[in-house]
Amino acid sequence: MIYHITSRAAWARAQTQGHYSAPSLESEGFIHFSTRDQVLQVANDFYRGQADLLLLCIDESRLASELRWEAPAHPTPEAAHKREQDAPFPHLYGVLNLDAVVAVYDFHAGRTGFALPPGLT
Repeated sequence: MIYHITSRAAWARAQTQGHYSAPSLESEGFIHFSTRDQVLQVANDFYRGQADLLLLCIDESRLASELRWEAPAHPTPEAAHKREQDAPFPHLYGVLNLDAVVAVYDFHAGRTGFALPPGLT
């Protein structure tokens, strides 16, 4: 299982388009995903303060696009320095087919940061 954080609006668009995409697919060539062990750190580093987020749970065996496990791609040099020892991250080189998404959870930060939704803990 791999995970992706997105906005409620982007997920709603995906429902009408029949597939999910992210701005990073156009700008970087892939969609960022995380493992269960990586998702909270990613959420706390890059999504703190954002509202209306969802956590998509994806069965990687159902993916239609190519999945590669690669070094983290960082939006800033500071982030790269902070996390340069990270394990490989899953990157999807194409759109996400909706039938690969097996669960969708509301995802928001509490006072101390993000926590896995009930059912994933």
